[in-house]
Parts: sequence; C-alpha cells; structure tokens
Amino acid sequence: MSSNPKITDSHCHLDFPDFDEDRSDVIKSALHNGVTRMVTICTKLKNEPTVRKISENYKAVYYAAGNHPMSVSSEPMASLEELIQISKHPKFVAIGETGLDYYYTSDTAEIQKKSLQIHINAAQETKLPLIIHARNADTDIASILEAEFRNSPFSCVMHCFSSSKDLAIKAIDLGFYLSMSGIAAFPKSKELREIFSLVPVERILVETDSPYLAPPPYRGKRNEPAYVVNTARVGAELFDLSYEEFALQTEENFNSLFFKARQYGKV
Repeated sequence: MSSNPKITDSHCHLDFPDFDEDRSDVIKSALHNGVTRMVTICTKLKNEPTVRKISENYKAVYYAAGNHPMSVSSEPMASLEELIQISKHPKFVAIGETGLDYYYTSDTAEIQKKSLQIHINAAQETKLPLIIHARNADTDIASILEAEFRNSPFSCVMHCFSSSKDLAIKAIDLGFYLSMSGIAAFPKSKELREIFSLVPVERILVETDSPYLAPPPYRGKRNEPAYVVNTARVGAELFDLSYEEFALQTEENFNSLFFKARQYGKV
C-alpha cells in the first residue's frame, strides 16, 4: 500500500483498448502512487456492460456512463429511462460524459443538444452529478446549463476544463466543479492555469482522461491513472499548497460531488 497521500482520478477510460493488455497492472500502479479511487467513464452506452464489469472487478474503480457528444450522431439516442435504470448500480456514480463539441463535430450540434438535454434530465432525476465535455461551444453550453439549472438544480463537473474564463466563472456561479487534467500541466498552458487560480480550491477536481493527455514528464506517451499525481502537484503549486494539502482538499471535493463513491461500502 502506498504511503503517498490518497488522491482520486475522477475521470479515466479504463475500458479503452489501450489498457487491454495490462489493465490490472495499470490499476496496481495507480494504487502504488496513492491513487486509491478511479472513475472510469463509458462514452457509448452500448459499452456500459463492459465498463460496469471493470468496476465490479476492481475495488478501487467506480464508473459513469453516457453518450459522448462526438458520437451521438452514430449511436442510438440515450433515453431518460435507460440512464435512470443504469444509475441504480451501486458503483455507478455520475451521468455522462455528455456535453457539446463543436471542434470536430459542429455539424451535429442539434443532436448533441438533444442528447445533452436527456443527460441533464437524468442528473436532475437521479440527483447524481453530471459530467460535462465542452469544446469550442462555450456560449451554448453555458446557456443550456444555466437554463436547466434554474429550472431544476443539479450538480456538475466540467471535465478536463480547458475553456474560457467566462465559462469557468459561469460554472462556479452555478456551484459546479472544474477538473484539472494533464493539459493544465503543459508548459504552454499558462493562461489556463491563471483561470484555475481564480477558482476556489474547494471547487477543483483532478483527472487524467487517460489514455489521453499525459502530463509532463509523460507527455506523448499513454496516460494512466497513476499520473494524476503529476497534475495534482502542479495544482498544489498553483494554489500555494503542499501536495498533501491539495490532495486532501481534492479528496474532500470529490467526496462532496460523487456522494455514491463516498458512501459505497458504508451502507
């Protein structure tokens, strides 16, 4: 067992083929680094049984599920009933990821919005947090999230946040969380780090989004949950905290948002 402070990788993709050959070793490596929990994200609902099984096979792994905005045009539309039914699993801790991506798939904006609406309704109904992917869609995502929150409040994390200061402020005003990925640790991400520095540390989570976006010194290689520690060390410096203090704070934040993970095994 690691002597490092406990920390959680709040967003990874352990079902991706990148981990097929060494998934168990990857999880063991994370545990060795102090990463005692991982939330693996299903991006296509047809793959939910596979992702669920991973969470069942590994004590440290929880899961979330939804249809990623980049794939909604090629996947069956999620239904509210389907998401509610899946959410009953004891290790299912969040709805999504969902959201809007206009960088690669702006041509499917309308169907993305329809899918997002369904996922928001599922979060409102189940009271589970919503995991949002937003890229090149700040105006629309802010408008939709605010309108729906005013209609019926829900909790939310802006996953792998790398958007504008305005969207960050809007998210925080709504009581949402921002998640730091390896992007925040890249040398050229000074502007993004400045945005994060304006956010209360009580609203910060950390993630890998692995197998993507490995932080230095692993940039260009396959990312994995163990490397969330490297991003967290950058976060600690940004908020003028020791690594131990920052890890403890992000654990408290995670437990506040992902309440089912906090409660798992205690009831």
